[in-house]
This record gives sequence, structure tokens and C-alpha cells, in this order.
Amino acid sequence: MVVKAVCVINGDVKGTVHFEQQDAKSPVLVTGEVNGLAKGLHGFHVHEFGDNTNGCTSAGPHFNPYGNSHGAPSDLNRHLGDLGNIEASGDGATKVEISDKLITLFGENSIVGRTIVVHADPDDLGKGGHELSKTTGNAGARLGCGVIGICKI
Repeated sequence: MVVKAVCVINGDVKGTVHFEQQDAKSPVLVTGEVNGLAKGLHGFHVHEFGDNTNGCTSAGPHFNPYGNSHGAPSDLNRHLGDLGNIEASGDGATKVEISDKLITLFGENSIVGRTIVVHADPDDLGKGGHELSKTTGNAGARLGCGVIGICKI
């Protein structure tokens, strides 16, 4: 059974991101656009809570149900919410195209109801040596966010 979800990002940057998963064992396809990003890499993560009552701050930390260190999307030892970076050209919309095998739209660790956050700086993928590398990827301020919601197929 295919499951689809959507996230409308608001804040200093704006956009729409779609999620699609064919079944519980398939990767999640993440596609969309984010507008207003400066040229360069920007951390792109699923955060634990679907709470944006205090802007992006109330979304909490990266979604990390297994207590792992922060890492790259290709790392097996990573937060579930670690989706790496999106790259902005600085001219117009930034395309989002990610296929991820660890996040899911099914079951107790579903990302539905959680928050996508777009960060100001590059995610160092846990390898930067900064004191925040193993927790946040040292990705900086939260520029925009939105709650992931189930959508009509």
C-alpha cells in the first residue's frame, strides 16, 4: 500500500516537500522545492516533534529513536532524521531529491507528524570535529520548518 505525505515549510525560507513510500520495506522518496536559500549547502533534517508553536525551535532535536550519533544519510549509525544537505544555487528554487532507506511512513517510527527543518549552514555529517558535530551536524540556525502530514493518494 503506497503512503504519501507532504510538508509545507514556512519561516525565513518557504517550500513544499513530498514523501512517498511504496510499502514498509521500500525507501522513502523525498521530493520538492525550497525557496529563499542562500547559495550553498543547507542541513535538511526530520526533527522529533510536530510542534511549531514556538517556530522551528519547538520541533525539538533530530528524530533519533535509537539514540545514535549524528551522521550522514549513508551511515548506518545515524539519527533517523539525518537527511544530509540540500544544495542551493542561490538563483530561485532549490530542488529536493532524496531517496532514504531508514526513514519510514509506516509504524511506530513513522516521520508523519514530525517536523522537517531546513538549516542555515551545511550539515558536517557528524565528521566536522565541532562540539555539535555528533548531535546536530553543526548545521546552524533553523531557517524554515513544517509538520509532515499524511496526504491524499
